[in-house]
This record gives sequence, structure tokens and C-alpha cells, in this order.
Amino acid sequence: MHPQRLLADIGGTNIRLAWQASPTGPLNDTRVLPCAQFPTVDAALLAYLQEVGVPTPREAAFGIANPVTGDAIRMTNHSWSFSQRAVREAFGFERLVVINDFTALALALPLLTPDQLRPVGGGAAVPGAAIALLGPGTGLGVSGLVFPPGSSLGVPLSGEGGHVTLAAQTQREFDVLGILQERYGHVSAERAVCGAGLVDLYHALRRLAQRGGKEISSAAQVTELALQANDPLALEALELFCGFLGSVAGNLALTLGARGGVFIGGGMVPRLGTWFDQSPFRARFESKGRFQSYLATIPCWVIDPGATPALHGASRALDIAGSDV
Repeated sequence: MHPQRLLADIGGTNIRLAWQASPTGPLNDTRVLPCAQFPTVDAALLAYLQEVGVPTPREAAFGIANPVTGDAIRMTNHSWSFSQRAVREAFGFERLVVINDFTALALALPLLTPDQLRPVGGGAAVPGAAIALLGPGTGLGVSGLVFPPGSSLGVPLSGEGGHVTLAAQTQREFDVLGILQERYGHVSAERAVCGAGLVDLYHALRRLAQRGGKEISSAAQVTELALQANDPLALEALELFCGFLGSVAGNLALTLGARGGVFIGGGMVPRLGTWFDQSPFRARFESKGRFQSYLATIPCWVIDPGATPALHGASRALDIAGSDV
């Protein structure tokens, strides 16, 4: 088979790649490569094509964890920067579409099957209502889908909702966010609800406790301490993380009127397994005063990342007329 499309989902930590022989064909030779192993995105793409042994496809679509506002791309949570025009010319692509990674994931939401989703409370989705999407990983991605009349697959939203200001709901949260404010100035949702954010939450709690805890450097270490060793500070950090995620998700659901449901992507939440279901997430999602009953009916789902849905969404972006996504 001759590849027609090269697809990439570019995060701050990993780049996922695959190719299609036709727009409706299956994904072939899916690979996950660490971004840190390559000095440029060009080097990563070239290494992938050489590894799987296929010629350069005619078209390409990238979902990238970054705003896409023009030709120049400079990643927020990684060192890569590139010109879309230069990449297109270097590889000889007839077409190259670059969109935000969560915009790509949003495009894939109508294609997901029940076995790729785990429900986390709520009622039934309202057909045709807006859908919200967010997910913590290296950063915090935010998007959604709206359904104008006659649209069955929806129109994706492209924004940077992960950088909205994060608010405290309790004195403990206020104290923790005060420590983050000392370090960062503006405390966005992403400062707490991402991998590095979980580490910062843990160390903030260590400082407030003025005792105990361990010096850690990764979200995986916090999660292991919490779920395997029942470390009190790590457990509290994870509960804060899930509570903040619930608050942000509830805000997004209210903003979009997302009675079609809220989808949680990214790499972090799936690793928490069923513990997440009894975490503070759902209670905080619904904790919006007079609109508690409104949010209680909205279903939430955790997306299985093993299905690489953002790659399917990137392919869909090539099919949208004019690639105007």
C-alpha cells in the first residue's frame, strides 16, 4: 500500500504517528516516540518514515499541543518550533494541516465507541447539544464540539481554555494556590491540573505541613505514592488535582451548555483507573450552587488513550472543506 496521509499527535512529551493509505482506511504502523529524542519535528517525522519503511505520503495532518495562529509554531511545553510552510516544502506534502491537538481530539469524539469510554456519573447525553472536552497530560487541553443545524459530526472549538484562572473553593486550596502564585504569578488551571501541576501540588502540601513527604520529580511518583503506598500527602495532592479538574470541567460544561456530555482525554486520568471514579472529581463538577441539578444530569466519560483518537481527528481535519478548522 502506498501511504496517502501521514498523521501526528504531538504532545509535550510524546509524538504519536501513523499513516493511512486512504482517507477512510485504518491507521497503519502506529508508533509513540519521545519528543526529547529528536531535536526537531522534522527529525521525528523522518525517523518514523524510515522506521516503518514507507515513502513520504502526499498529505499530512498534525494535532499539536499548542495554539495554532499562523505559520510559525512554537510549542508551549516543549522546545520544538517550526514553520508549517518549511515542513511542507521539506517533505513535499501536497497538503499539510496543523491544528491544536485537542481540536483534533474533538473531531474524533463522534467516532468513539462505548468500549473506548468509561462513564463517570451523570445521566444521558442530549443529542445535538454541545460537547465539552478537556484533559490533563503534559499540559491541560481544552476543546469542544457544537452542532449547527444539519451537522452530525459537529464543528470543533479551538481555544486555550487550559490557561483560564484557577479559583480556590476551600481554605486549603487557597493556601496551596498562594504557594503556586508565589512561583508563577498567574495561576492558570494548567498550573495545577497537569503532570507538573500534580508535582507542584504535592510540594505545596509538604511546605504547608512543614514535615514529612519525599522529594519527587514526576506525576507518576506522586500517583504511585498515593495509590500504592497510601502516602497521606500524595493522596491529598491527587484529591486536590481531581477536585480542581472537576471545577474546571464544570465551568466548561456551564460555558458551553454541554448537555451532550463531557469527555476527559489526556494521559493522566486513565492511569488513575477506577480510583478516579470515587475521587472528588464528580462532586466538584456538580458543585455550582443553583446549577447543581443542571450539571448532575450531564454525563462524563474518560477516553481510552489506547485508541489514539486524536490521530483519527487529524485525518478528519483533512476532510473538512478548505481545512478550515
